[in-house]
Amino acid sequence: MGFDKLTDALADRFTVVTYDPLGLAHGRLGEPVVDQRVAEWSDGARQVLDEVLPKGESACVLGTSSGGIAALDLLARHPERLSHVVAHEPPCVGVLPDGALQQAVFREVYDTYRAAGLPAAAVRLGAALTGQEAAEPTGGQPLSRNEELASPMALFLAHVLRQFSSYAPDLAALAASPARLTLAAGSDSRGQLLHRTAEFLAERTGSRFVEFPGGHVGVAEHPVAFAELLAETLSAGDGPRAPLTT
Repeated sequence: MGFDKLTDALADRFTVVTYDPLGLAHGRLGEPVVDQRVAEWSDGARQVLDEVLPKGESACVLGTSSGGIAALDLLARHPERLSHVVAHEPPCVGVLPDGALQQAVFREVYDTYRAAGLPAAAVRLGAALTGQEAAEPTGGQPLSRNEELASPMALFLAHVLRQFSSYAPDLAALAASPARLTLAAGSDSRGQLLHRTAEFLAERTGSRFVEFPGGHVGVAEHPVAFAELLAETLSAGDGPRAPLTT
């Protein structure tokens, strides 16, 4: 699902465990999907860590986009096995001073998807992230249920986008967590919504902010360079131990 090159670049220095909440990369694409909840994703991540972490050891966690929101929730509610969390461009835009407006824009993306289909919604989503005006969709049509179940992007728009972009992180818990937190955004995202969101979260929680190569999907655009900076970020202050990255 776009993380193979990143994990390959990290695997010579870290034990790397990936977590696929919807199972789309593991045979569940095409099966029914319900509306997703942030707490369920972070609880699932905690269960993964409980299975793979030896007793007394802690993990470093990377989450990007919606996974970044799950990582923030994991840190706020289950910090006991974590040493460092990197949240890359989490779209929890409600924290911003204009957060209610930005959340309404994401709901418009969902409405566009339901009314006019995937291409029109993708255009509106891109406009929302970059702060541009999106033209009104023309000529599109909704996907059938089978078409939706066959498309990871359609499933994201239908069952993840609204629920996750409306999430309110526990800023006090994040600021007080004994584990380190780094907020991250792509250098190509400067001036855009999720870069602003990550910077704002870093300021509100007293956390470090780091720019990674590429934009919102920098993991796929520049996987090797992304992995190098991630390794540097995770090792800063970690001492000699080799952290577990998920």
